[in-house]
Amino acid sequence: MSAMLQPQIILLKEGTDTSQGKPQLVSNINACTAVADVVRTTLGPRGMDKLIHDDKGSVTISNDGATIMKLLDIVHPAAKILVDIAKSQDSEVGDGTTTVVLLAAEFLREAKPFIEDGVHSQNLIRSYRTACTLAIEKIKELAVSIEGKSLEEKKNLLGKCAATTLSSKLIGGEKEFFASMVVDAVIAIGTDDRLNMIGIKKVPGGNMRDSFLVNGVAFKKTFSYAGFEQQPKKFLDPKILLLNVELELKSEKENAEIRLSDPSQYQSIVDAEWNIIYDKLDKCVQSGAKVVLSRLAIGDLATQYFADRDIFCAGRVAEEDLKRVAAATGGTVQTSVNNIIDEVLGTCEIFEERQVGNERFNIFNGCPSGQTATIVLRGGADQFIEEAERSLHDAIMIVRRALKNSTVVAGGGAIDMEISRYLRQHARTIAGKSQLFINSYAKALEVIPRQLCDNAGFDATDVLNKLRQKHALATGEGAPFGVDIATGGIADSFANFVWEPAVVKINAINAATEAACLVLSVDETVKNPKSESAQGEAAASAMGGRGRGGGFRGRGRGMRR
Repeated sequence: MSAMLQPQIILLKEGTDTSQGKPQLVSNINACTAVADVVRTTLGPRGMDKLIHDDKGSVTISNDGATIMKLLDIVHPAAKILVDIAKSQDSEVGDGTTTVVLLAAEFLREAKPFIEDGVHSQNLIRSYRTACTLAIEKIKELAVSIEGKSLEEKKNLLGKCAATTLSSKLIGGEKEFFASMVVDAVIAIGTDDRLNMIGIKKVPGGNMRDSFLVNGVAFKKTFSYAGFEQQPKKFLDPKILLLNVELELKSEKENAEIRLSDPSQYQSIVDAEWNIIYDKLDKCVQSGAKVVLSRLAIGDLATQYFADRDIFCAGRVAEEDLKRVAAATGGTVQTSVNNIIDEVLGTCEIFEERQVGNERFNIFNGCPSGQTATIVLRGGADQFIEEAERSLHDAIMIVRRALKNSTVVAGGGAIDMEISRYLRQHARTIAGKSQLFINSYAKALEVIPRQLCDNAGFDATDVLNKLRQKHALATGEGAPFGVDIATGGIADSFANFVWEPAVVKINAINAATEAACLVLSVDETVKNPKSESAQGEAAASAMGGRGRGGGFRGRGRGMRR
């Protein structure tokens, strides 16, 4: 009787939304699979693109998993995990963003029936982690190294990796053309890790084939004053002076005060201002530089002065462009024109100003330190060029990763099928429930080849059966076989040069497993209400604070507090 009279204990604020237990977990899994269904169709060379337009009216057409996930603006807390793993895959490796989202969702989808049947999620998590470790060991075992090859061979292999990445993008039709361009750009920056050393400039107009690579720096012509047209537009082996100085006639400090007793002295002040600017310009000319670039404005007087002396100048150059010119030409940006020595001047083989589409570009070619490259992209629509830039970013990241971690695996779903077969075999050696869980993990890996077939319009069941049969051969010769997008059958991915760096797959499987385990380990969601009373109190205290603060204003100057 006394138990019935016990008062109810209230722990959380009234209106707090708590959902827990099995239904909560299943609902989280459903949310994640719903997100994956959005990007599912973008996978592979025959993947479709998504058109996303936001409340500001800007339109993005993209095939890149990370870009789509970012723009979707997902609010479901569990599904946000998928957005995060897509972002991390994009920043770490650059490619495989759609793959990682699909794998995570598929792992969860395979786990769902077990959860509904009452299996504890920790058992699943343990088995998934084991399977992940086994899968990664297997990838490392199957990977082929490209170390120790000559530069030409390496370029060839890296080109294949870039072409595989680009084949699933909008510019897939010209993948060979762009792949060689990307490889040249990455090799040009050498061991430098900074991605911003590869500039991508977009010029609407023309077609994709008009895009070109500059072994150095290119940037749009900056705002120029009269006298600019008289300057020479081409130099061979010029010295380049980089400044962070304003070369304009302007009165020195605006707040300076000068008192004159004699009006005739006024002229001497004006003359002094002119002498200051002429002194600066003289020092620039005496340095022997033929190209003067500045981050700040170069005025009309300076422009004309340089033109008379056959010197090219450009003011208001964007900071990142100036940094890249400094890295490429070996110059140093100066904050003063005093004491300019030869060591701080840069140089390049050829400098020219050239018309590209309806823009004029300043192009520095044949730079000595050569640690930078610029890709000038052409294309019809703005959205198309934007997507081309995102695709090239992925390809550049992939080539950099392949150069560093020089091992590649077969693409086209081949590596996924091989790991799947290996895990199934391994599962049979395990007694207990985890045999089923590892089997389901192996089945989930087949989502990649299946989705490749679906997106290309082939019969997925038929192709997967062929692949399973080929991979089950005891000789192991079936390991590199994947989906053949051209014919709808299966083909040796290695022989067809469908390669991807091993690090892409390792990262994708790691991230997807982590995300799946994270979602499975959550069994309760607590959502705190922002109760109206609390908001009211906050507003009142803010008002009170203002009132109290206002009380000090009336005090006189000498009053003590």
